[in-house]
Amino acid sequence: MSADSSNLQNFLAEGFQDFIRDVMTLAVILAIMFSMNWSLTLITLVPAPLVFYLTRRFMHRVHRLYHSVWRRRAHMTALLSSVIPGVRVVKAFAQEHRETHRFSERSRVYMDAGVKTARSFAMFHPAIQFTTSLGFVMVWTYGGYQVITGHGVTLGTLIAFISYLWRFYAPVNNLSRFSQRMERAITSAQRVFDVLDTTASVTDPPGGQALPPIAGRVEFRNVTFGYDPDMPVLRNVSFHAEPGEMIGLVGPSGAGKSTAINLLCRFYDVDAGSVTVDGHDVREVSIESLHRQIGVVLQEPFLFHGTIGENIAYGNPDAPLSRIVEAAKAANAHDFIMQFPEGYDSMVGERGQRLSGGERQRISIARAILKNPRILILDEATSSVDAETEEAIQNALDRLVHGRTTFAIAHRFSTLRNADRLVVLDEGRVIETGTHEELLAREDGVFKRLCDIQQRSSQIVAVGG
Repeated sequence: MSADSSNLQNFLAEGFQDFIRDVMTLAVILAIMFSMNWSLTLITLVPAPLVFYLTRRFMHRVHRLYHSVWRRRAHMTALLSSVIPGVRVVKAFAQEHRETHRFSERSRVYMDAGVKTARSFAMFHPAIQFTTSLGFVMVWTYGGYQVITGHGVTLGTLIAFISYLWRFYAPVNNLSRFSQRMERAITSAQRVFDVLDTTASVTDPPGGQALPPIAGRVEFRNVTFGYDPDMPVLRNVSFHAEPGEMIGLVGPSGAGKSTAINLLCRFYDVDAGSVTVDGHDVREVSIESLHRQIGVVLQEPFLFHGTIGENIAYGNPDAPLSRIVEAAKAANAHDFIMQFPEGYDSMVGERGQRLSGGERQRISIARAILKNPRILILDEATSSVDAETEEAIQNALDRLVHGRTTFAIAHRFSTLRNADRLVVLDEGRVIETGTHEELLAREDGVFKRLCDIQQRSSQIVAVGG
C-alpha cells in the first residue's frame, strides 16, 4: 500500500503537471506552425494517428503487465511479512534454506514479470521515435521539394519550421511516455481504492445516537452468534453484570469467551438476541461512543512506535503529563519508566520491542487507567509473565478494576478469586454461574473439573521442575 500511495502521489504531484505542460506546449507550437505554413503542418500531423494507435495498443498491454507485476510483488512481500516476524522460529527449526528458496522463487517470478514489462517499454519507445522520425522525413522531403520548385516555401521558412518541428515532437514523445506513468498510477489507484472502498462488516445504524455516560450495567439476552452462520459459537447465551461488578468468563478453549467480548465491543453483530449497555442495544448506538466507554487490556499488549508517554495517552491524547504519570504510578510502571534516560519520552521501538513483556503489559494497563472507562475487559492480562511481574501486574489490575464493570478472561483460575461472579461457558452455552467458592463446592460441576485438571497440571510441572 505504501508503494501504491507513493506512485499515486507522484503522478498527481508531478506527472499530471507534466501532462498539462506538454499539452499546452503542443497547442501553442501547433498554432505557430499553422501560421507559418499550413501544408507543412498537415504533413507534420500525418504520423499522429499511428502514434495514437500504438499508444492505445501499448496501454492495453501494459495494463495487464502492471497488474501482473503488482500481484507478484504482493506475493513476495506477503511472504516477507509472514516470515520476518517469525525469524526466531525459522532458525529454531533450521528452515533457513527452505524459506530462502521460497523467497528466491517468488523473487524470480516477480523479476520475470518486471523484465517482461521492461521489454515491452523497450519496444514501444523506439517505435514511437521511429514514427515521429517519419514525420521529419516527410516534412524535409515535401518542404525541400517546395523550396526547389519555388512553390511558396522559402529556405528560411523551411529551416524555421524544422526548428519548431523539433519542439513539437518532443512533447509528443513525452506524452507517449506519459502512458507508462499513467498506467502505473491507475494500477496503484485501483489497489488503494479497493482498500478505501472496503465496507465494514459492522457500521453505525442510520440515525444512531451517541451512547450517553453509563453506569456500566451489561446484559447478554438470548445471544446466538457464529462467525459462520451454520456453525454458531454462542447458543442462546444469557447473563448480566451490574455496575461495578467483576465477571469472570471461564471455560475450555473454544467455548466462546473471547467471542462474547467481541460482541460486547461490537466488533461483530449478534445473529439473534441482544447485548445491552445500561439498557441501550449496542447495535443502536454509534460505535465510537461505545468504544470510548470501554477499556481493554489484552494478553499481548500492542504498543505503537513512539514514546512511552504517547502510548499511555493513546486513548486520551490531550492528557497532561501529570495525569500520564499518575496513571503510570497506578499501573506500577512509573519506576521502570524513570530508569530510562529519557523517561516518558523514551521510544518503545516497533511494537514495543525495547520493553519486556511485563513492561508492555503495565504500559497497557496505564493506558486503560488514563482512559478511565466504565467497562473494562481483561483478556488473559497476567499470562506469560513470571511470578514477580505477575504480582506487580495483578496489583495494578486491582486498582484498575475498582468501581468499574469488569469482564475478565483467564485460564489461570486463581486470578479470578476476586470476581463477584463466574460465568462458565462450554460449547457456546452458559453451563454454570456463581462465585468462585460456590462453583468449587459443586463436585460434579464443569468449573470444579477444570480446576482439578489445572491443579494436577501445576503439580506435575512443580514435580518436574
